[in-house]
Amino acid sequence: MKFIHLSDLHLGKRLNEFSLTDDQEYILNEICSVIAAEKPDFVIIAGDIYDKPVPSAEAVRLFDDFLTRVSSLTDHIFAISGNHDSAERIAFGCHIMEKSGIHMSPVYSGSTVPTVLTDEYGEFCVYMLPFIKPPSVRRFFPDSVIESYTDAVNAAVDAMDIDFTKRNIIITHQFVTGAQKSDSEEISVGGTDNVDSSAFDGFDYVALGHIHGPQNVGSERIRYCGTPLKYSFSEAAQVKSVTVAEIREKGCLDIRTVPLVPMRDMREIRGEFEMICSAEFSRSGNNGDYLRVILTDDEEIPEAMGKLRTVYPNIMMIEYDNRRTRSSHDSTGTAEAENKQPIELFEDFYRYSNGGDMSEQQRQLAQSLIEKIWEGDK
Repeated sequence: MKFIHLSDLHLGKRLNEFSLTDDQEYILNEICSVIAAEKPDFVIIAGDIYDKPVPSAEAVRLFDDFLTRVSSLTDHIFAISGNHDSAERIAFGCHIMEKSGIHMSPVYSGSTVPTVLTDEYGEFCVYMLPFIKPPSVRRFFPDSVIESYTDAVNAAVDAMDIDFTKRNIIITHQFVTGAQKSDSEEISVGGTDNVDSSAFDGFDYVALGHIHGPQNVGSERIRYCGTPLKYSFSEAAQVKSVTVAEIREKGCLDIRTVPLVPMRDMREIRGEFEMICSAEFSRSGNNGDYLRVILTDDEEIPEAMGKLRTVYPNIMMIEYDNRRTRSSHDSTGTAEAENKQPIELFEDFYRYSNGGDMSEQQRQLAQSLIEKIWEGDK
């Protein structure tokens, strides 16, 4: 069985107030080209189809068009709901679509019925487990202790009653312990939503969604394919791709990736304002990409965003890296502050804000203002 593993399309996403609809439509077309060339037996979409539980009409149209095209290129599509999706909306029409080979995950109900495919090596079982939380599983197993996310996944997998002598894969959307995160995922503070990889022991392939960087977790058979587009600047160095996997006889797994080139990349540029605005620099670095600009000027540039957008229309954010920002961690502690005079506190604040000391003239002015204020309070 040859299959393509996708996840985290996040259709309808906006990033720093930029609509990514055109970028998403472009990359979905690229994915369709990969599917047409690879001719897989089926395609997996491992959750977070949409960016919001109630997607926009444009996002629904994108997914409808994508499903229609992919269904003409392969016999089966398996799609589950992720933490960004509404499980009920993803499940809508699943019984009707099943007849066309489009398998949409139902709302979790305590049992998971596999789709059984066959090839020259025998039966091949595909299990779909949408994003679940302990409370959503606990009510179906009142006699089991289900407190953690690992408990929840273990209970759900145990209830599948799997024959591990056959080839089995599971499609799920969880945060498996050890995965390398990006800034754009919604992960619980303290790792309370971690799932131990042992919950997936015995499966021939675990098609994961949720983490945006493509990676294996502990084993080649437990894999995040990553997002098809970059959704934060923490992903700027990542190479996005489509994962192509093939399982022949049991225990024989081959995995490779096909890179995806976006319509617009996401990059970071750094330097002083004048240099970044220079014709020579802009010619070499301005191709419509989404940018985070890091200015190294010591003084803030008035209306920097508007000025830079005349040269780089797709700037998403501006940050400063200078003496002031680098000294921001040198803030005064509470205990030490209690022993300082008001003028000393003001000097600390000035140093924190400007990355340098006040002049004597500024100090005298501040001291006179402090004295006038105190006189008015008496």
